[in-house]
Amino acid sequence: VQLQASGGGLVQAGGSLKLSCAASRRTSSNDVMGWFRQAPGKGREFVAASRWSGGGTSYADSVKGRSTINSDTAKNTVYLQMNSLKPEDTAVYYCAAGRVISTIPADFRSWGQGTVVTVSS
Repeated sequence: VQLQASGGGLVQAGGSLKLSCAASRRTSSNDVMGWFRQAPGKGREFVAASRWSGGGTSYADSVKGRSTINSDTAKNTVYLQMNSLKPEDTAVYYCAAGRVISTIPADFRSWGQGTVVTVSS
């Protein structure tokens, strides 16, 4: 499956962004879509994941309560709504497709190209 992430940009601290990830196809409602991020000089970090059906939703503690992952199955698109953004949220955000709800990047077999989120203080 091919993934296309978009929606990144420059935002002030406290602001919001909505990232989108369009998938070329969706094989099963049980398939999992995830969001990861990678800040400069750091490893890839789990942000959120959910099944296309909406079940099994999981969030990293760092974004819990500030972010929401949901999907539009008619558009084969997954979204990550991020609110109350902080400078430490600055990173390249990647969407990924897999079969299990996991925080481990290696469990996701397909990756989008990334979209840059910059939060200014």
